[in-house]
Formats: sequence, structure tokens, C-alpha cells
Amino acid sequence: MKKVVRIMMVAAFLFVGAMGMQAQIMKAADLEKYAKERYGDKWIDAAKNLASGLTLDKNESLTYQEIIEAPGKTKQQLYVALNYWATATFKDHQAITLNDKEAGCIIISSTIKKIVEHTGTMNKYSVSITPVIRLDIKEGRVRVTYTVQNYDILADISGGWLSIPPSDKRTYGDSNRKADDKTNANLYDEQWEIARHYPFVEKDDQKRTCAKALVMTHAYSNAVIDKVEEAVKNGLVGNDDENW
Repeated sequence: MKKVVRIMMVAAFLFVGAMGMQAQIMKAADLEKYAKERYGDKWIDAAKNLASGLTLDKNESLTYQEIIEAPGKTKQQLYVALNYWATATFKDHQAITLNDKEAGCIIISSTIKKIVEHTGTMNKYSVSITPVIRLDIKEGRVRVTYTVQNYDILADISGGWLSIPPSDKRTYGDSNRKADDKTNANLYDEQWEIARHYPFVEKDDQKRTCAKALVMTHAYSNAVIDKVEEAVKNGLVGNDDENW
């Protein structure tokens, strides 16, 4: 019996290690598939439809909030389940910027790179987001708050359809480059405030890029809330109860 228990413990350890290898809840490619299944692939129309039901908060950030009921579960049980979920889900544990058991609050800030890559007339854009995910925990319930204020942009002035860089050497936006790497003069970083772009502003030179970015950001919020709800109700691996 002890041998079986040890084997199961090793298997569980390997599973948790595999979960820890994931830097985020969902890869960009999977997120795009998820978004298309729910909102279609006409990004401008989808963004406009979503915007009709969205309200920016007082800081002009895109914020979603949902309360997940967990009848019969104590604050401590919920904290343990969500702390386990957060540390297993986010590879970079520095992403967990606050973890306060007594207050019942976990705050996570993790970047999702390249949720959108779009080639425009003159530039190519790679869009990343860094949502702030706040989990407030009480007896029998959890409040999830998901906030994004900006799109983080890597622009490539040599990557557009009509751009002609010196010697006709296009870089096509090396979106894996670090934000502080200034070695390529064709690449530069920007932050676009969500409130200043489509669909919250109708006339936007980056309309197509921002339309898809909004849909992908919205889809990721749904994925986050779904994962938190699953962790609250069923644990991370489905057998996280106290009957052992």
C-alpha cells in the first residue's frame, strides 16, 4: 500500500510540475480559437457588439467582475484552493504580486504576449496585455476582478505592406524581443490606452488591430473567470477534497 501511495504522490508531483510549466491560463493560439468560437472571426463587428455591453471603470480601464458562490466552503478552504491554482498556473511566481491569507486577497499580474499580430499599411503591430487579476475571498464566496488598461504594442515600421526599409530588409516585427532592447531601429514600443481606441473611439487609425485586441482581451477574461470557478468548485485536479 505504501508503494502505491508513493507512486501516486510522484504522479501528482509530475502533474503539478507540468501545470507549472504553463506561463499563463491559455496560449494565444488557443485563445484566438476560443474567441472565434464565441464571437466569430469578423473582429470589427465582434468588438462593436461587445462594446455595447461594456463599461469602462472610473480609471478608463476595461474591468470585469464576478462573484462565485461556494456554499459550505470556508474562507480558509477557498484561500488554499485558489493559492494552489495561482501558483500552479503561473510559471513566473513573481506574477503573484499580493498573497494575503488573513485579508483573503490574491493579486496576479501576468503578461499574455502576442494576443494579436496585425500587418497594416505602413507598420506591423504585435499586441500584448498584462491583466491584473484580483481574487477576494470570504466565507462561501469569491469575487474575481479582471482589469486591463492598456495594450502593450511592439510596432515595426519596416513590416507594413507599403513600408520600404533601407536596403529593403524587412524585420517583420520580431515580437519575441525584449521591451528594453533598442538594437533594432525599426522596432519601437508604445502603450495604447483602451479608452482611446476602437470600439470606444469610432475613428481610429489602428481600428482593425484594436478590434481584435478587444475581443481577445474579453475572451481571456472569460477564460480566467471559468478557471477560477473550476478551482473554487472542483479544485485544481478534481480530487482536492479533505477525504483522504
